Amino acid sequence: MTIAVRIPEELLARVPVEQRGNGLDRDGVRLLVSRGTEVSHHAFVELPGLLRAGDLLIVNTSPTLAAAVDGWIGHARVVVHFSTRGDDGRWAVELRDPDGAGTTRARAGGPAGTEVRLPGDVRLVLEEPLTARSPRLWWARVPEPDVLRLLRRHGRPIRYSYTERDQPLSVYQTVFALASADGAGSAEMPSAARPFTPRLVAELVSRGVQFAPITLHTGVSSAESHEPPYPERFTVPETSARLINAAKAGDGRVVAVGTTAVRAVESAAGPDGVVRAAEGWTDLVVTPERGVRVVDGLLTGLHEPEASHLLMLEAITGPAAVDRSYEEALRGLYLWHEFGDAHLILPSKIPSSENPHTEHCSSN
Repeated sequence: MTIAVRIPEELLARVPVEQRGNGLDRDGVRLLVSRGTEVSHHAFVELPGLLRAGDLLIVNTSPTLAAAVDGWIGHARVVVHFSTRGDDGRWAVELRDPDGAGTTRARAGGPAGTEVRLPGDVRLVLEEPLTARSPRLWWARVPEPDVLRLLRRHGRPIRYSYTERDQPLSVYQTVFALASADGAGSAEMPSAARPFTPRLVAELVSRGVQFAPITLHTGVSSAESHEPPYPERFTVPETSARLINAAKAGDGRVVAVGTTAVRAVESAAGPDGVVRAAEGWTDLVVTPERGVRVVDGLLTGLHEPEASHLLMLEAITGPAAVDRSYEEALRGLYLWHEFGDAHLILPSKIPSSENPHTEHCSSN
């Protein structure tokens, strides 16, 4: 972003909207809508009226795991955040220090060979950093034959200091979450979809808006260390690829629900912009230089100024539009983070030859 942004403490969403004593459901959050540098203010329940028949929403079906587990290094207590399961059976983990207030603070991982005792006398051993860029996340060997069982028995959702209290896992599941056959899921909620309710989904369908499910299992947040996203496992099914291509061929707009949906579908798109069924690992980082090939719009939350997600927003709508929308979000007292308000980016009404999205597509 080109503007300097500091998020005031009072704009950090500390509890879900349905717990604020106002009788609202999840779809009671506010919705900032930007079309280029044109910005308008809405309630999330107005979303069906902002979309049109033929539009398509790409949604992430990854369920959220109870990925935080208490552990001990010697006599010192730590909290282990299980991020990503590797193909070799190891897990990428982040060790954090309890801060005495029920939350945690970041700490460096390692050294290699460090042993962490987990509940049930399970031992976790750090082996090597996930990447050479940062010592924060490490690959760890856990002899427990079923780590997911360990998480179900002893885990809780990952929580950061801006939230008021621990929440049950159900609070972190979206309406689109589906249990996977192998029990895999996301370390942190794909939160852009949190405001959707079954009633709102039904209304969107009744108005001719379509849904294309994809799956991308998110790792732990990287905003604290100003790091780009790590590789994540994704799947774009054949049926979803067909729906997306059909929408692109017609008059529909393809709107990704969340940056995870953008990362998955752009990873499955060829240079020609055609989406093909794909699965595996993606290390794609969507930047203004790389641009986007598929998505026309994005429904997302409000991101910290140091988050790499803002580069993705700039790739979709341009830096001037991002700056304008965040100025309005601050002026309008919108709430940040996973329990906060939503931001819908739609194509501007300018000619396609002047649209930043079109320029980025043509450069790939």
